[in-house]
Amino acid sequence: MELAMKIAQKYLVECRDARGGLKWVEEFGNLVVGEGLAKYLDATLKTGLASPAWYVGLKGTGTVLNADALASHGGWSEINPYTGNRPAWTPGSITGTTTKTVDNSASKAVFSITEALTVYGAFMASVNTGTSGTLLGAGTLAHRGRWKSATP
Repeated sequence: MELAMKIAQKYLVECRDARGGLKWVEEFGNLVVGEGLAKYLDATLKTGLASPAWYVGLKGTGTVLNADALASHGGWSEINPYTGNRPAWTPGSITGTTTKTVDNSASKAVFSITEALTVYGAFMASVNTGTSGTLLGAGTLAHRGRWKSATP
């Protein structure tokens, strides 16, 4: 028997100025990489991991590939122009009747930007620092393009 499933992720990014004013909002797709798909299958069908921790990071320019892993993603790099570690992704309730979804709208990941540079996208990983964990997936800002952060 072979089991197949389709997994899709997307990011909804809000860019705010130093005073908290909304500058723009963009929703963009995220490639769930092979390493992330394996984690979904393992947690769901094999080990039954209970509430794994996930963290959000910012990515620089470059293309995300299915073969990317947290320890090796040569087409793009992580950028960290913010204070602290990668913020936690805190999921809410699973919703929907036929299409099930979960989001973190009640507890958004927030970055306090500390230097001026261009952010090209975001990713999710199983560790808040370093490269020893699992890369769930990554995505690149699309039509809105990139945003240039400025020191508050």
